[in-house]
Amino acid sequence: MFSNAAAQRLFGIGIAEAPCDACASVEGWYLPDRVSVLSPDQLPLVRAIRGEKVEDELVFVRNSRQRSGVWIRVNAWPLKDLDGTVSGGVVMFQDFTQGREALQTGVLLSRIAEQTVDGVMLTDTDGVIQYVNPAFEATTGYSRDEALGKTPRILKSGLHDAEFYRQMWARLAQGLPFKGMVINRKKTGELYWSQQTITSMRDETAHLTHFVSVSQDVTELRKKHEQEFQLQLARDVQQRFYATPPVVAGFDIGASVYSADETGGDNFDFISMADGSVVIVVADAKGHGFSSALVMALTRAYVRCFVTMELELDEILDRVNQMLLKDLKHGDFVTVFLARLNTSHRSLSYASAGHLPGFVFFESGNVKCTLDSTGPPLGLFSENKFSLRPAIRLDPGEIALFITDGVTESTTPDGHQFGAQRVLDHVRAHSHESASNISNGIYSATRAFVPGNLQDDDITSVIIKADHA
Repeated sequence: MFSNAAAQRLFGIGIAEAPCDACASVEGWYLPDRVSVLSPDQLPLVRAIRGEKVEDELVFVRNSRQRSGVWIRVNAWPLKDLDGTVSGGVVMFQDFTQGREALQTGVLLSRIAEQTVDGVMLTDTDGVIQYVNPAFEATTGYSRDEALGKTPRILKSGLHDAEFYRQMWARLAQGLPFKGMVINRKKTGELYWSQQTITSMRDETAHLTHFVSVSQDVTELRKKHEQEFQLQLARDVQQRFYATPPVVAGFDIGASVYSADETGGDNFDFISMADGSVVIVVADAKGHGFSSALVMALTRAYVRCFVTMELELDEILDRVNQMLLKDLKHGDFVTVFLARLNTSHRSLSYASAGHLPGFVFFESGNVKCTLDSTGPPLGLFSENKFSLRPAIRLDPGEIALFITDGVTESTTPDGHQFGAQRVLDHVRAHSHESASNISNGIYSATRAFVPGNLQDDDITSVIIKADHA
């Protein structure tokens, strides 16, 4: 209860026995919005004299005496005679500035807990749940009513042993927070991974009162990381499939493959034969990515198996086709270009199953011959017939080029393709360079042609240069 002098000094109002006296010295009283001025008839004392009871109302006061402003909590009630006639009023003021700040902080903390995307659970020292927020409900499937009064055991997955929980509670008993990955179980029975932090809460006397758990469902993130890890493993394995171009007397051989994804559907291979010749394989499975990589791994294994049987190239394609017909789903296929480089005769024979044409260049840069397909792609038709083309002599300075369609079909956003002509022009312009540089340069040229980082398909090329004697 404030005296008239105290109220005048603190809040700029004199408390009198009549409404007119109370209104006379009002200065800087505002409604809680701190903008609207309190009118004389809204003053607590005036309202009390009118017979109204005022309970715990907040008023903001800022005037020449309180330049920074203070919050006051006001209670007022009428004074009545024995016959019930109002004869005056009583007003009680309380400086509520610090209290309001604490209240606002409490409201803010409550809003944070209610609106955060992480699950929040509060238990007492016996582990009985006292509070859960909406994020907890959304993650676990348990409503607030279903969780309150229970213990966190409702989330127990059964995948952690007793030692895990013993260590967790040992840390909490020491007042240390627990941080770790916990596998929990939802109401539906579904397991989920939770990044969890449990903290001991203590009062002003350091007495343990509660435990608060904040958890984040990281199941999808963990799955993503696991997938990325598996894809990287697959990429590492696939990289081992790309045989290093062999060192062959009289020839310079280079090759490169650049996958559009972590794994790809293109492949090149070099298989040395007992007679000194080298079988060169360039293959392209439909599409790109992980599924195409699996198809290509299967195709590579079949090709290697039948090559070691020293069959002719067209026979190898026929055998591989029969195997793939049993393994591939409808609509999947693989194009394969097989060439045999006879080093003693300096000649190249080939058979092609639906693959993009290869080219042989004269030393001048003109195209000597085009190596067209000699049969349909593998994995589509059981009655496929493949033919073997006669050997082509590679004279000194001549170049053979084999590519996949990811090279020619590299496409700009406005629909223009790199095309075969640009490939031919690039080889002519760089024919003096090593086979490896020409192969890698083809990839660089396609990427320069298509702006940005977009790569639609795997890009593979193999170059064979006949050295001068």
